[in-house]
Amino acid sequence: MIATKQLSARLARVSALLLFVSARGAIGEVQAVLPPEIPWNGKSLSLALAPADRWVTPAEQAGFNRTPRYDETIAYLKRLVAAAPELRLVSLGKSPDGREVWMVIASKERAFTPEGLRATGKPTLFAQAGIHAGEMDGKDAGLMLLRDMTVRGTKRALLDRANFLFVPILSVDGHERFSRYSRINQRGPVESGWRTNAQNLNLNRDYGKLDAPETRAVVAALGRWKPDLYLDLHVSDGLDHQYDVTHIFNGPHAWSPAVARWLEQRWVPRTSRDLEAMGHIPGPYLELMETDPSKGVLGGLTAPIRFSQGYGNARHLPTVIVETHSLKPYAQRVLGTYVLLESTLALVGGEWKTLRQAVREDEAGRPTEVTLDWKDSGKPGTITFKGIEFRVSDSPISGGQRVEWTGKPAEISVPLHRLDAAKATARRPAAYWVPAAAADVIERLAIHGIRMEPLATAREVDVEMDRFSDVTFESEPFEGRIRVTAKATPEKRLERFAPGSVRVPTDQPLGTLAMLLLEPASPDSFFQTGFFHWALQRAEYAEGYVMEPTAERMLAEDPALRAEFERALRDDPKLAASRGERLDWFYRRTPFFDERWRLYPVGREVFAPD
Repeated sequence: MIATKQLSARLARVSALLLFVSARGAIGEVQAVLPPEIPWNGKSLSLALAPADRWVTPAEQAGFNRTPRYDETIAYLKRLVAAAPELRLVSLGKSPDGREVWMVIASKERAFTPEGLRATGKPTLFAQAGIHAGEMDGKDAGLMLLRDMTVRGTKRALLDRANFLFVPILSVDGHERFSRYSRINQRGPVESGWRTNAQNLNLNRDYGKLDAPETRAVVAALGRWKPDLYLDLHVSDGLDHQYDVTHIFNGPHAWSPAVARWLEQRWVPRTSRDLEAMGHIPGPYLELMETDPSKGVLGGLTAPIRFSQGYGNARHLPTVIVETHSLKPYAQRVLGTYVLLESTLALVGGEWKTLRQAVREDEAGRPTEVTLDWKDSGKPGTITFKGIEFRVSDSPISGGQRVEWTGKPAEISVPLHRLDAAKATARRPAAYWVPAAAADVIERLAIHGIRMEPLATAREVDVEMDRFSDVTFESEPFEGRIRVTAKATPEKRLERFAPGSVRVPTDQPLGTLAMLLLEPASPDSFFQTGFFHWALQRAEYAEGYVMEPTAERMLAEDPALRAEFERALRDDPKLAASRGERLDWFYRRTPFFDERWRLYPVGREVFAPD
């Protein structure tokens, strides 16, 4: 094992070289200017191997100056798997560009199927790296830990009590968009991948709608392998601070309160203790409210289901996003991730009974009222966090304020805001009825693992359905889709559902997830993400030569309609000024008008079936 002082000196030389290259640049080349680096010499440096060691990872061999490309990563893993009978490499699926999304199974019993892994009676940790392929700390940390748990044997005891599933690169196509210019705010490695996949989709905005094959693959894997805890390994953006390893998960006010309490009371203290013992500074993930940090920070981010931690929370799977700090050196970030993975495996191996009890408690919950969206309660607390001294000044460039971090550690007391108040809610129905025409929605519900009851024959059902008004489409696409919002007015209807339609009961462990996908007021519902635009489209109109005499007859035969029309002319200048609008006003009041226009085709069963 390489000596700590020797590795520290090598890392210092690499940093100096990088600063030299950055300072020179090419003529006219723009270089990123980062805040001062905080010196670090943590105990976890001792985990790295010497460059000549047979099992040194590419990142270690380069002094944590670089991260390996996709082919190099998989070649290392295949060599490791060939030498370690406890490991198996399996494909979860293919990317848009045809690359395999690989997962490593680590099992002392060599149980390499979902059924076999469960039969071991041990808990399972699932960790993934590279959902954003410019953030590769988790990949290089995972390679080191897999090696140490097997061929080197220094961490072999971890597999005595737990199984480990590891996805080294989720966004495999984004990973191969390799460049020095991936993340302007990140200190190393020299080159890395891009934030989005080959379809320009951010996979950590896709957990609900499942447009990307990579996200469909990992969600399907979560359903098949049923891990006990799920870690999504990232690198942060945002403010400067002393923390090098931070975390985010939905709190006890959200959809899995028992799981959140377990994470708060057991996972956070244990991993924090282990990280601190190895020279790291763990803490909560925080975002700036304004340019000036003294105005407050946002913590306790309650994520919707487009994000991994929000999605996991909705399906009662303990899920944590780990964010190492982008302004820390790459070695510090990778080694901090290693320590966190090791600590989590040890904790899960010893505390799996209490963890599973928390999951069972949340899975059994059937809250009558479900929060669909969250907002700041407007009642901030105060946090004293390990920050960095800063200066705020007027900027002649932006015309606003700029913040400059000095590199000097300081404890700072600031307002702490949380997204812990309900912004939108819905009552839990007995079930949802999804029509066969929404086949793409039914397909995605199946990938999520939500239990459905398909119809073999047509059926008429008393349901509640929403009629939309005030429909607003966003002007720009978001994650490949044009989002939409609308005001919803419920209607009681007797609706016919064709063969191939499905009934989705909410009395199931994933019932809350079904609500978040099917309630139109949910920000990540299939409605708001654009799966039901066809229900908002008008297909039939009436010509003027028909509507002129028809409207004349309607007014003559219905005095109440005449009064309503006259009021509308007084109150709506646009209507009064337009012949077409006037005639359409009458057309909408005839039985010829499409009565299904703007009708949400998903029905709620608001009472128990006979």
